[in-house]
Amino acid sequence: MTPGNVVDQNQVIVIGGGAAGFFAAINVALKNPGLKITILEKTTKVLSKVRISGGGRCNVTHSCFEDSELIKNYPRGHKELRQVFVQFSVTETIAWFESNGVRLKTENDGRMFPASDSSETIIKCFLNLCARLNIQVLTSCEVFSILPAQSGFVIKTNRDVFKASYIVCASGGHPKSGAYDFLKNLGHTIDQPLPSLFTFNIPGDKITRELQGVSVGNASVTILPGKMSYAGPVLVTHWGLSGPAVLKLSAFAAIPFYQSGYEADILINWIYPHTTNSARDEMENLRAKHQRASPYSNPAFSLPRRLWEHFCAAAGIPEKITWAETSRKYFEALLQKLVASNYHMKGKTTFKEEFVTCGGINLKEVNFKTMESRLVPGLYFCGEVLNIDGITGGFNFQSAWSTAYICAQTITAVNAPKEA
Repeated sequence: MTPGNVVDQNQVIVIGGGAAGFFAAINVALKNPGLKITILEKTTKVLSKVRISGGGRCNVTHSCFEDSELIKNYPRGHKELRQVFVQFSVTETIAWFESNGVRLKTENDGRMFPASDSSETIIKCFLNLCARLNIQVLTSCEVFSILPAQSGFVIKTNRDVFKASYIVCASGGHPKSGAYDFLKNLGHTIDQPLPSLFTFNIPGDKITRELQGVSVGNASVTILPGKMSYAGPVLVTHWGLSGPAVLKLSAFAAIPFYQSGYEADILINWIYPHTTNSARDEMENLRAKHQRASPYSNPAFSLPRRLWEHFCAAAGIPEKITWAETSRKYFEALLQKLVASNYHMKGKTTFKEEFVTCGGINLKEVNFKTMESRLVPGLYFCGEVLNIDGITGGFNFQSAWSTAYICAQTITAVNAPKEA
């Protein structure tokens, strides 16, 4: 077939061969096997993000079964997702995968993975279903434009021209706004795409040179002047700070960070939820109990020894003095390092390979009961092409499954042509 040929009429074209696109296509076909469905993927590989998620294990979802709690994990889209999760939430996700031969397991932090610990389990499940349901998958097929027609749409790509009655756009998040041009040309507003889920670079700081790999189970991380703060595990890396608390803060503050050029002062309470007063009391008890010992030899607050020694040195405490000889000046300096260490963030690093975008289709232009465009009837959206993003832990996949399922449900129940 030569480029530019018009391919036979498709009842449903899905743009994007990622998690949301495959889930939408499969659920359309499961509900109405008679529909002709084609997935168009612009790259050479499908399900790339599924493959790398969770270190190659695929963090399918999170064991958060109350929708009111679940939506708190989405910096953007949480209000709209309330309408979505009531239709297809975590419980339905688990049941769907198990009914299709994929058993999930829950880890201590709530993340859920295939029992096989392999993303290939999810990929094989999707590809096998596509083959069984006669869903066509075309790679290296980039969409250039969508033109509404009398009986649906004409989709122009680098390969061919397609016709479709309905379109599900699951093209994902992209760092460049040009990737959304074919949707912008339909009249849709694109909220500026910005990075979400990134780690903080603190170049030149002594902590990164000496303590890379050290982690704390519960610290609070605050952007000064103190308007936004999150608590959780923090990891010191060779370039700066990472861990769930940092990643969560990066997501919720994605826009302010962008506006500041990814430069900010960061305050860390390494012994959260201790306050200055409660920490002072505990340190006074430690001092009284170990008067003849060196402060360096008595790590407190369950901190790693290397980190405790780092703070003692940063407070200026001489190594050879005892607690009894430690002046009030040194005592208060150590206390300050524990509850209010100040770092200067200059730049960011993408978290592993799991790029997540803040931005995309403006949410006011989508009906979240059906996932249909309010501007272009017959066009549906799901996944990260929308201005919806979650923190790390399976939440982005959950919103993908849920929005994709509603697309499929709406097309088959309401929009799909009735068979004679």
